[in-house]
Amino acid sequence: MFLDITYLEWLGYLSSVIVAISLTMSSIIKLRIYNLIGGTAFSIYGFMIGSMPVGFLNLFIVGINIYYLIKIYSQKEAFQLLKVNIDDSYINYFLDFNKTQIQEFFPSFTADNLSENKENNMVFTFLRDSVVAGVFIGTKVNQVLNVQLDYVMIPYRDLKPGKFIYQQNKALFKENGINKIEITTNNDLHIKYLKKMNF
Repeated sequence: MFLDITYLEWLGYLSSVIVAISLTMSSIIKLRIYNLIGGTAFSIYGFMIGSMPVGFLNLFIVGINIYYLIKIYSQKEAFQLLKVNIDDSYINYFLDFNKTQIQEFFPSFTADNLSENKENNMVFTFLRDSVVAGVFIGTKVNQVLNVQLDYVMIPYRDLKPGKFIYQQNKALFKENGINKIEITTNNDLHIKYLKKMNF
């Protein structure tokens, strides 16, 4: 008993909170994981209070989350970096369509600055199963690549794009005479992401 509430009731409240939090996740993987944890706790709570519908319903939800998490982690996806020109009409449309989110993570980014130094730009669209998931733009100065933009749309933010670009494509940078990659950011989420990419 805590604050005149039984520990069993606290389990019910905690389960509800975790399930609610899961619905705020932009990442589908985080949503599934949090929903799995909340559903498990809710299922235990339901069986402990003798409510079979609550227990079995949440047990079913747990099973669904496990199924899709296994499917996500076992699925072999095709990733590709496609080199494009900064003046490409689709790139301009993509940047304009996602400009609000881009400004959140890259407030100083503007495509206008890139057009002035075209020969030193490296511009790629990031394809995931042939669908454009993001855009990568860097400016080469001697042997250093200054990343101007490394943007992936919300449904695809599960670290796989970052690992593909920075860890599996090191040869691509070396082939272009790049020995060092630099990124400047003040966004806490972006900093956390970069640390996971071993920056």
